[in-house]
Amino acid sequence: MAKISAENDDPLDPHALPEETAIDSALRPSRLSEFGGQERVNTQLSLVIEAARHRGSVPEHILLSGPPGLGKTTLAMIIANELGAPLRISSGPAIQHAGDLAAILSGLTEGEVFFLDEIHRMSRPAEEMLYLAMEDFRVDVVVGKGPGATAIPLEIPPFTLVGATTRAGLLPGPLRDRFGFTGQLDFYEPAALERIVARSAGLLHITLEDGTAGEIASRSRGTPRIANRLLRRVRDYAQVRSDGRMTPAAAVSALELYEVDALGLDRLDRAVLRALCQSFGGGPVGIGTLAMAVAEETDTVEEVAEPFLVRQGFLMRTPRGRVATPKAWAHLGLKPPVSEPGLF
Repeated sequence: MAKISAENDDPLDPHALPEETAIDSALRPSRLSEFGGQERVNTQLSLVIEAARHRGSVPEHILLSGPPGLGKTTLAMIIANELGAPLRISSGPAIQHAGDLAAILSGLTEGEVFFLDEIHRMSRPAEEMLYLAMEDFRVDVVVGKGPGATAIPLEIPPFTLVGATTRAGLLPGPLRDRFGFTGQLDFYEPAALERIVARSAGLLHITLEDGTAGEIASRSRGTPRIANRLLRRVRDYAQVRSDGRMTPAAAVSALELYEVDALGLDRLDRAVLRALCQSFGGGPVGIGTLAMAVAEETDTVEEVAEPFLVRQGFLMRTPRGRVATPKAWAHLGLKPPVSEPGLF
């Protein structure tokens, strides 16, 4: 759990964090006007915040959902910054007992923003306590055990809960319904990612030659976190092997070195496609068998590689298992077998 003052626009102290983490923090936008690529959610959030300001009250609770790396944590920090309120940060896996949540809630100040990442992984007892806190700004602390146990109501000041989840379907209905606003973050378009890469390059004092930002953006899987990471790897390559020049050719060479191809597929993605096509004839094959074939955990394949491959049209999920599409065979330079009628 961490508490951060949101009254200062400066990034977190870089001396207190490892270099990569400090850079990530410094690249985060601090205002909604700087947060690009999610115009729909941006506009909706600005209305929620502005209306709360006019009423002189705290905004309703906010749920942000979407794949990793799209800016949920950044938006939580922006919300606190826009409100001029402090930000308290925790995560679902860290709250395994109701007492853990009670300790956090009892320490909140009025108007504080409480960011709860991976909220779907919170324990059930803590989740039930959160219901009451969200609706009535109260928690019941149970003292004692058995028949003699007593529930002591504890009032807590009004606050705004910002929940973030990568698996919105795992949130119980009663919890999901208690959020006044739900924002679904989508993958970014290449043009929006190109602007993000250019902005990050400016903050890092990197000069990009024409076309370099676009080359990095096109391989970033629609995800700003990946775009910023690839920008730093291209910077490293340029400093060591390209006389410091950030050219499109240097970007291509650097990303090939780091096994990121022209469509953004990385080593794991290609390993999944090769196993599916070469070892299992294109499928169908179960996700567990496919994960074993690439020596990865099932969750890693299902949550990291599969969403991108499905979105790009390389893989299909069917009732019988995962199936490679003709596009996957073509990308690997392989000839697909004769498919069953109507399979594709």
